[in-house]
Amino acid sequence: MDTTYAIHAEGLVKRYGDTTALDGVDLAVRPGTVLGLLGPNGAGKTTVVRILATLITPDAGHAVVNGHDVVRQPHRVRELIGLTGQYASVDETLTGTENLLMIGRLLGLTRRAAHARAAELLARFDLSDAAGRAAGKYSGGMRRRLDLAAGLVGGPRLLYLDEPTTGLDPRSRNEVWDIVRDLVRDGVTVLLTTQYLDEADQLANEIVVIDHGRVIATGTPAALKARTGAQTMTVRPAFADELAPIRDAVGRVAIGPVDVTAEIVSAPVSDPGALAKLVRDLDEHGLAVAELALRSPSLDEVFLSLTGARA
Repeated sequence: MDTTYAIHAEGLVKRYGDTTALDGVDLAVRPGTVLGLLGPNGAGKTTVVRILATLITPDAGHAVVNGHDVVRQPHRVRELIGLTGQYASVDETLTGTENLLMIGRLLGLTRRAAHARAAELLARFDLSDAAGRAAGKYSGGMRRRLDLAAGLVGGPRLLYLDEPTTGLDPRSRNEVWDIVRDLVRDGVTVLLTTQYLDEADQLANEIVVIDHGRVIATGTPAALKARTGAQTMTVRPAFADELAPIRDAVGRVAIGPVDVTAEIVSAPVSDPGALAKLVRDLDEHGLAVAELALRSPSLDEVFLSLTGARA
């Protein structure tokens, strides 16, 4: 049994009538790492997860999870994986403990083992104080943590996270990120689907970008962002009446069109010294700014660079 890759898929194709959801997708995920599957809504990310979770079968191609074929050996694959979808799937009428007990019993654990596993996971996810409370009364972040705990009841070696931070506030999002990092340190392999480049940048060792069911780019987060060939400079003038001259100053260091939105001037730059040049220019003209930043490309900018269309 070849276990070079925790997940290895080649040429995955899935059609729904006249719609091709996947058109020859390849994936290779090394054990104990995070692969970020990036793409806009409708790109095919969830379809990939469903195939790898044995929920649907591909029309062409094949996929292997820890050496087990997802079509020929689905039961073996299900023993190895945990799955958390875009929205918390816990039963809101049950308590946190009862949710995990139910899953443990469904997985064949004894009552004592299920209780022990539930208590262990509730403590790990900082939910012990809410263990006896109905999940429907949990906050969004707490429900997401409970949902992640539910996916780990069976001790999976691979975890599929399908847009796990959708709808979460920044604090809850950071909590989920910390949980994922801890899991990877424990040796769990993670397949993460997301629309957010910053999320993939925080968590993923490798990224695969798909659009319209096809892989359009692969690489590390840094390499992917570098493919745009530019960073984005943003400037907020200190005084509204200086917006026009500041826009002109930004235009002198930009390599593309200057955009003005909500009194914030932004433009792509590629010169490593662009920020210093702009500061000197602003100083020479006596222009004051309230905010000045240089940032990496957003997902939308990466897609614009890769496909010529916004995500």
